[in-house]
Amino acid sequence: MEKNCCKYSKTTFRTKEESVKMIHRLNRIEGQVKGIKKMVESGAYCTDVLVQVCAVSKALNAFSKQLLSTHIKNCVVNDIKNGNEQTVEELVDVVKKFIN
Repeated sequence: MEKNCCKYSKTTFRTKEESVKMIHRLNRIEGQVKGIKKMVESGAYCTDVLVQVCAVSKALNAFSKQLLSTHIKNCVVNDIKNGNEQTVEELVDVVKKFIN
């Protein structure tokens, strides 16, 4: 279901299943970040912390790739079909952020 929020001018419809999968992945990533925080607080060895940071980075990267793929296949395609070609510029801007 779409929800309007004062913070976001656009919304995306996601099925319950899609939302649950995304939230599950984000919860795992959040748990990893909390684990890193505890490692730092307890004085864990730098390379051990860095290995976990790398794992979180890869997990976020995988999440981002999946979200980008879904966005292109659904949001961008639908907007183009409906004559909203501004979405292509938005996509280009987002991809530039990934590259830089």
